[in-house]
Amino acid sequence: MATNLVASYRAPAVCSHIRIRRGGLNALGAFTRLRTGARRVALVSDARVAALHGRAARAALRHAGIDARLVLVPRGERAKSPRELARLWDRLAREALGRRDAIVALGGGVVGDLSGFTAATWLRGIPWVCVPSTLLAQVDSSVGGKTAINLDRGKNLPGAFHQPAGVLVDPDLLATLPRRALRAGLAEVVKMGMAVEGSLFRWTERHAARLLAGDPRALESVVTRAIRAKLRIVRRDEREREGGPRTALNYGHTLGHALESACGYRRIHHGEAVALGMRAAGAFSERLAGLAPAARARQEALLDALGLPRRMPAVRIERLWRALAQDKKRGAAGIRWVLTPRVGHASVPRPIERRLVQAVLIQLGARV
Repeated sequence: MATNLVASYRAPAVCSHIRIRRGGLNALGAFTRLRTGARRVALVSDARVAALHGRAARAALRHAGIDARLVLVPRGERAKSPRELARLWDRLAREALGRRDAIVALGGGVVGDLSGFTAATWLRGIPWVCVPSTLLAQVDSSVGGKTAINLDRGKNLPGAFHQPAGVLVDPDLLATLPRRALRAGLAEVVKMGMAVEGSLFRWTERHAARLLAGDPRALESVVTRAIRAKLRIVRRDEREREGGPRTALNYGHTLGHALESACGYRRIHHGEAVALGMRAAGAFSERLAGLAPAARARQEALLDALGLPRRMPAVRIERLWRALAQDKKRGAAGIRWVLTPRVGHASVPRPIERRLVQAVLIQLGARV
């Protein structure tokens, strides 16, 4: 298939190159050699993704003369832990992975975050290539160089900006995606539209049924559109400086991250948590930022059309407050929420009165 988008953006001391191509996994070896020069790589994946795509990935790497050692990590958000990071470091030490070598991350956002942070910290930084296999990772987490792991006290607290040498996006990998994971990825598309790209939001409204049905052309198009939208922000604010434009991409994430943490990184997918976070942010935006009721209703209708949750799993509000207090975007005035006055224009985070936050959390199902 023809390439839809080949884009580069320059970050401090590195140029991250993004290629979107259906069937692109078959070119992983040539892409990795071109972007890193490596002849040895640790191919990091989880068991499910490796069973589906690991053989093709390793064959492509071998075809380009690259020795690929498969390294499996657990599935799910709990893999982003200090324990798993230490296990990955130990494996790299046993494989004697050096500075001329690289890491290739084949999987969803968890694999990408963990692999990227490992690459950032191994030998003070080695190259890595990201091959996102989920919609959520393709439209969002694979772009921008954020890498991190979680702690019991909060999500993504230890982390680093470490741009991948290359991001190879193959929309055909989405054909094996479970329906729930597809919906979770579409939540990040809605977030991108509400936060920074009104035209993407409108396009998603028109094509929601095709996206939810897994239509390959619709998914290919939405991936390309979402990446272009995010690139425009990352080019302006690669390090997410305080008050910078990249902060807008945290729309829905203040509550989303807290909810994941309060649930022990179980029971809820990241995109589902973000969808609930957007419902809260929409309520706050209507009350405090001037978001029109009709615009909030459009957000609610689109989230509903995509089958995203209206109520959170059973979790006590005290646990949510503790998790919110650990949010890495917390300022001197307290918890800060990204709000938007209109579709496509999310704003700088701001504190919100505790009483209003609590009322909205209860409406979304938090237990008192």
